[in-house]
Amino acid sequence: MSQSPPASESPPEVQRSLWRDGNFLTMWSGQAFAQFGGQITELALPVLAVLLLHATEFEVGILNAAGTAAFLLIGLPAGAWIDRMRKRHVMIGADIIRALALVSLPLLWWAGHLQVWHLIVVALVMSVATVFFDVSYQSIVPSLVRPAQIAEANGKLESTSQLAGIAGPAFGGWLIGILTAPLAILITVGTYLVSAVALLRTRDSEHVSPATEHDPLVRSIGEGLRWVFGNPYLRRIVGTTATSNFFSTISFTLVPILILRTLEITPQGMGLFFTVGAAGGLAGAIATPHIVRVIGEARAIPVSAIMFSVTALLLPVAALVPAIALPFLLVQGFLGMFSVLVYNIVQVTFRQRVTPTRLLGRMNASIRFVVWGVMPIASLLAGGLGTWLGVVPTLWVGAIGALGSAVFVLTPRFWRMRELPLATEEATAAE
Repeated sequence: MSQSPPASESPPEVQRSLWRDGNFLTMWSGQAFAQFGGQITELALPVLAVLLLHATEFEVGILNAAGTAAFLLIGLPAGAWIDRMRKRHVMIGADIIRALALVSLPLLWWAGHLQVWHLIVVALVMSVATVFFDVSYQSIVPSLVRPAQIAEANGKLESTSQLAGIAGPAFGGWLIGILTAPLAILITVGTYLVSAVALLRTRDSEHVSPATEHDPLVRSIGEGLRWVFGNPYLRRIVGTTATSNFFSTISFTLVPILILRTLEITPQGMGLFFTVGAAGGLAGAIATPHIVRVIGEARAIPVSAIMFSVTALLLPVAALVPAIALPFLLVQGFLGMFSVLVYNIVQVTFRQRVTPTRLLGRMNASIRFVVWGVMPIASLLAGGLGTWLGVVPTLWVGAIGALGSAVFVLTPRFWRMRELPLATEEATAAE
């Protein structure tokens, strides 16, 4: 007589690889196009501002601030709103808005009316759309895959992002040389539309609660904040991420001026810097499972935080040796992104695993409000410091400040254990 498999064994379909999950692959392919296009625009906008429109340090600071301002201005209510909506639908709308905003830039350039303030307005609109897209994007994975596949899904999505980062800037630098920066932006418009179509064809298992069950907005926001800052692990992760983002934004706001104007490196050289950084990120995404197996999930967070805080020093060092500045920049880009990806994959997977489904949007929005909300402030500060002190001294301010970012996770809570707590343990403790 045949025997039934033990109850502890997972059914075969639970162990199926995401490579065979057509629904996930549809969403994944759309995001691959969007990530690729986003890398092109990430290169094209600063080139357009610095070389074509001759933007000052302060104008570059305002432009960079506009690109992340919405996380500070509407980040918290966005999370509460998103938890009341279908996240996939939110992402489709955000893709369409970003495409419409970007297409205005080549049209204005063709008409001969493009100015720096147009870039700032478009960056602000893109920022608002990106808040809704990114919070939904980080919250939708559990409704697309099984709990045991969340880490694999995050690793694949992050790997694709880094692959796009390898090809996007290099291709973007070539496009800018052939078509000019405004026309290169049209490629990004097309990729956002491809992403929207892919999301239309994706199925999710999300169920939105009726409006009658929703708490008042302020109470919903407060619940998300209490969850994040009441969890000792999340609280420390937020501290490290926010500090790192603040000081690295001070540095990276002025990187286009450093590369294109101070060091007189070509847009293609700047594209190479982004490409090598993305290659480091891809290597980090691939290496993360191996690193976690060797040193443990919990210890991978402080180890990677130490690495990306120390490598930040290579940016101002590169300015001291202009003859060989590009190699220093490439090393910094590779090592910095390698460690950032290890850190992000581990901590994002933990966040998604430990948080109840109904709080995912508010959890991600609360964290983004803090860790991205500091970025527009840092961008404006970078513009002011760059005007007052100069580009290179401001880079030193950013690099030295970044050294302190790892201190929040350098605690026994992370060092003494291999694995971070499971969702049931944390949820029980919180309730």
